[in-house]
Amino acid sequence: MQEAFAERLLADPAAVRARVRHTLEQCGEAFFDAAWADVAVRLATDLRLKNDLLKRQGIGAALASVSDAVTLAPDGDCIVVDKLQDKATAAHGTGVTFIPSVFGRPHLVAVHAPGWQPVVQYPVVQNPTDEPGPAEPVSLETVTLRLEALAHPVRLRLLRTLARGPHTNRELAHAWDLTPPEVSRHLAALRRAGLLTARRDGRYVRHTLDLPAVTALGADLLAAVLR
Repeated sequence: MQEAFAERLLADPAAVRARVRHTLEQCGEAFFDAAWADVAVRLATDLRLKNDLLKRQGIGAALASVSDAVTLAPDGDCIVVDKLQDKATAAHGTGVTFIPSVFGRPHLVAVHAPGWQPVVQYPVVQNPTDEPGPAEPVSLETVTLRLEALAHPVRLRLLRTLARGPHTNRELAHAWDLTPPEVSRHLAALRRAGLLTARRDGRYVRHTLDLPAVTALGADLLAAVLR
């Protein structure tokens, strides 16, 4: 279908433009004109809030309000968008255009091409009456760290035991015929990934699996891929 559309566009661009315009006009009459009354207010409100943050608190605060996945580099000279793609572009002199979207949630879209100003499309803050949306995204770095932590057969065995309740280092070592130092190394990797919590109980430290973090890992991975 996309190929056929492209062929028609190349063969008769004027006819395709007219068809697209007619379709959009029909959409306006059918539903979008009514929806726009609310959408326009929300977009204007978002623009006002972002500009206010930029003036009062600086670019770092303004970027943080766009998404947790958009940050200002420590040197203040680079905007980092937490996406799966590993690309970069220059915006000195041209700047970056940020476009709010009411219907784009949860996607955070970054587009750039040689000779064009970079564009970031982001979802506006939801209204209380909206359908519940996903929580703020877990960073791609955190998702990667958790996947790497779980990509080890010994750690998966430890998680199998920890999923049943808190355990000490010595209990885990005994359960899986491991040495306490070996268990400590694996537990440290799981803690760094945010998959474990530790609580002191007298002389002992009991390790607990963060079930919500493990349960959400698949959704977090999908969100990182899609945004």
